[in-house]
Amino acid sequence: YLHGEFGDRMRHVAYFLSPITRECFASGCVDLVPSNFSEVPLLMRELERPLVVASVSPPDRHGYVSLGTNCDYASSLIGHADFFVEANQQMPRTFGRGQIHLSQVAGWCEADYPLVAPAPVEPSAIDHRIGGLVAERIPHGATIQTGIGGMPNAVLAALGDHRNLGVHTELLSDGLIDLVENGVVTGVDKVVNRTKIVGTFALGTRRLYDFLHENAAVELWPVRYVNNPRVIGQEPGFVSINATLEVDLLGQCASESLGSRMWSGSGGQADFARGAMYSPGGQGFIVAHATAHGGQVSRIVSQLTPGAAVTTIKNTVDKVVTEYGVAELRGRTIAERAAAMIAIAHPEHRQRLYDDAVALNFVRPGSAIGERGGD
Repeated sequence: YLHGEFGDRMRHVAYFLSPITRECFASGCVDLVPSNFSEVPLLMRELERPLVVASVSPPDRHGYVSLGTNCDYASSLIGHADFFVEANQQMPRTFGRGQIHLSQVAGWCEADYPLVAPAPVEPSAIDHRIGGLVAERIPHGATIQTGIGGMPNAVLAALGDHRNLGVHTELLSDGLIDLVENGVVTGVDKVVNRTKIVGTFALGTRRLYDFLHENAAVELWPVRYVNNPRVIGQEPGFVSINATLEVDLLGQCASESLGSRMWSGSGGQADFARGAMYSPGGQGFIVAHATAHGGQVSRIVSQLTPGAAVTTIKNTVDKVVTEYGVAELRGRTIAERAAAMIAIAHPEHRQRLYDDAVALNFVRPGSAIGERGGD
């Protein structure tokens, strides 16, 4: 049905594009609702007669099933929508706010098949460089949010010497397991959900799913709670780490589209960036390789590509990190922002960016721009 086989009788509406739905959207067979992940449950509640079809854990001895790896928006619809669930023998039973009693569901069936288990992405040398720059700025006892992929894995790998970190994150991934088992993540300094690892969904290998199964130290909560900037902001020293596709000299981040071509969605990036901004002593990192396509295309641009969707606005962005350094933007003037961004661009692109900055009246002619990268 993703390819429009049923016409308007059954049409897929996405809140985030995956590799599967991306091409279907481009061909006009799928619709996309721009939204922050935290507000999706509220949008879904407004639908006419919503029905939730979800994969869950097998029932426990009390008749409760768990939403397992996917608490996110489904848990917020418990009591507000009819549920039909598939009890998969291989779905972990997780704690938190994702339990539903079989007496509450409209129907259920049993299944036994492996969960989607993408192999961890091996970080590149550039990923490790960026990960190290971020990790050295994270203090002991901080609470972190990160995602999945090469750069997030590199950040987590660089945190091995830290102590008493906490986790409050949208996505739980394999990279967290070693930090827990090595005593890096304890959560003892957290203010909200002290000692608990909090997330809203999980994606990883079977090792991750086995780690989550009946693990009382891990709690999956609804996304309207986990991604709520007001909740995040209650945690002192909160650190958010998110990737972008393109960022301009003012700090505007286009993280969901390549020009006018929609690539994914807003997800939780803006939620966590705002939460880190509200947190006392919080930090928000936006990470990106300085270039793409073998160095020919700069990810730092004077102006975003026409048609690009701004995911995180300039006033929210705190620090931008490439392999060439860290640009600290919060509280800086437009001229200082432009200079800081040019300094972390690839050296071959800096002169062009500087010339553009002068033409845009962001910096004055003759202004000094760092030659060795960011701070």
